[in-house]
Amino acid sequence: MEGFSVGSVLLTGCDGGLGLGLLKGLLEQPSPPQHLFAACLDPQGKVGRMPGILPGTWAPQPVPKPSCPLADVTDPNSIKTAVGKVQEEVGSAGLNLLINNAGTMRRSTLDTETAENMSLVYTTNTIGPLQTSQAFLPLLKEAAEAEGQRGMSCSRAAIINISSVLGSIEALEAWGERQDVCYRCSKAALNMLTKCLALEYGGSGILCVSVDPGFVTPPLGQGTVIWQGPVTMEESVRGVLQLLAQLSATSNGTFWDWRGQNLPW
Repeated sequence: MEGFSVGSVLLTGCDGGLGLGLLKGLLEQPSPPQHLFAACLDPQGKVGRMPGILPGTWAPQPVPKPSCPLADVTDPNSIKTAVGKVQEEVGSAGLNLLINNAGTMRRSTLDTETAENMSLVYTTNTIGPLQTSQAFLPLLKEAAEAEGQRGMSCSRAAIINISSVLGSIEALEAWGERQDVCYRCSKAALNMLTKCLALEYGGSGILCVSVDPGFVTPPLGQGTVIWQGPVTMEESVRGVLQLLAQLSATSNGTFWDWRGQNLPW
């Protein structure tokens, strides 16, 4: 693969895990994004400590450096502030790619599930991507229009919702190992949101897709491993970025995994 090339990217949930992995992967591309916005709750955290990156900076010059806005996807005011900051940087070129990665989970079974868990997880995993997509729609439209009549792609204008095969109603993956009802329901709802976004925003040239990054095993020393996933962070990031480079108009409103395989809803 030659690399994934895109002008501007906003990636949510960059405080750690997959978000931080994708951030590093984007920076390591042969042609990194000119504007890379890393939305995280702690701008002085892991993102700010990455080598050569200045925490809190908004101008990625001369080498692309991710910006670190204080962005809470459950807070409309925080999202509005992030939109303003991104707009200052990208101008009339708009935002090419929004990756809704921020998410949370609560371990649960049908017997132990609670309304509080359902509400907390749904607010972050489903309502958060909805609010973020709505807020950045004008900038995504600007990017789609700026690219003229080119076909749909992540390099032109796209919303990628990081989902999970656990949200697939047909696959019903790993039920015996982890029921995680609130998480499954939130990701199933996120998948429906992706379809709705595709139907509504597709006419404006904005590609909308759900992506399952796999059961990622974090590197040693980064917290307790709840699920011994068959996918390393490096494999997942490499696969996701390769997939994003290949998505087109025929992919609008679909569900894929990190291996490039189409998943059932």
